[in-house]
Amino acid sequence: MSTAQQPIGSGFGAGSTTQDVLEGIDLTGRTAVVTGGYSGVGLATTTALVKAGATVVVPARRREVAEQALAGVAGVEVDELDLGDLDSVTTFAGRFLASGRDLDLIVASAGIMAPPLTRVGPGWESQFAVNHLGHFALVNRLHPALREGSRVVMVSSGAHMASGMRWDDVQFEKGEYDKWLAYGQSKSAVSLLAVHLDRLGAGSGIKAFSVHPGTIDTELQRFLPPAEMVALGWVNEDGSIPEGVHMKTPEQGAATQVWAATAPRLAALGGQYLENVEVARMTTEFTYSQGGVMQHAVDPAEAERLWTLSAELTGVDAFRS
Repeated sequence: MSTAQQPIGSGFGAGSTTQDVLEGIDLTGRTAVVTGGYSGVGLATTTALVKAGATVVVPARRREVAEQALAGVAGVEVDELDLGDLDSVTTFAGRFLASGRDLDLIVASAGIMAPPLTRVGPGWESQFAVNHLGHFALVNRLHPALREGSRVVMVSSGAHMASGMRWDDVQFEKGEYDKWLAYGQSKSAVSLLAVHLDRLGAGSGIKAFSVHPGTIDTELQRFLPPAEMVALGWVNEDGSIPEGVHMKTPEQGAATQVWAATAPRLAALGGQYLENVEVARMTTEFTYSQGGVMQHAVDPAEAERLWTLSAELTGVDAFRS
């Protein structure tokens, strides 16, 4: 059952690491799927869960790259998955379900940020398609393997503040394309997916959360030229981090999603947006530095409307009677 979107006094903070939040937690016998689990915060999430005893399946669009990144890490299985291709999602989910295993954790860590306008599938805007629709289809396809106590963690972003759902033009088919509005919409969508999934999963004991990992220097920035990152104030011209900008390590960035996936204290919660290893406060201010979550990213009515649209677009809804 969802509760208020307000801090709970987790005892952790922005500097906490995956090791901190997993202290005393044993995941032996648990199985997790971590998309994007071979790079950046996804890789840090994978290695942390494995160290705690879990078996982690890492589906990857670039399978060879994933295998190289995870070489020598015991307890990891690499598979193929392209979130921008619904046939690929269906095929991967089918392979997993055929294994007959229960699925305890899904961490939706894969994503793209601010690419030039690209269309995938039947003409969907790529950020909405990969960040949201692909994960929507994946979670629904894997639903038969989820059980009471399973958790789904959707990796959102403080960039959700840039845009809620653009109901009149979700796919950016009208006017000029804005890569940052598209990114913001996709991350609001990711958060809303967790809100409605948690409501739908309440009867079967499935929990869902969304998280903002913080600012980390990873491959997510691969579409941004250095000059743009300087203009945004993320780096100085020499590549150093500006004074006042807090750049997390991958282990710090992954801490919130690992906490969301495993923390006993979250067992009574559900549907919340988390940041800095804590339940985020509500905010009406459009400012990344102060954190918080805007209403449009956790609104139950918006979440239900998006679920309906996503089911129509992808043709899958595990909860449809």
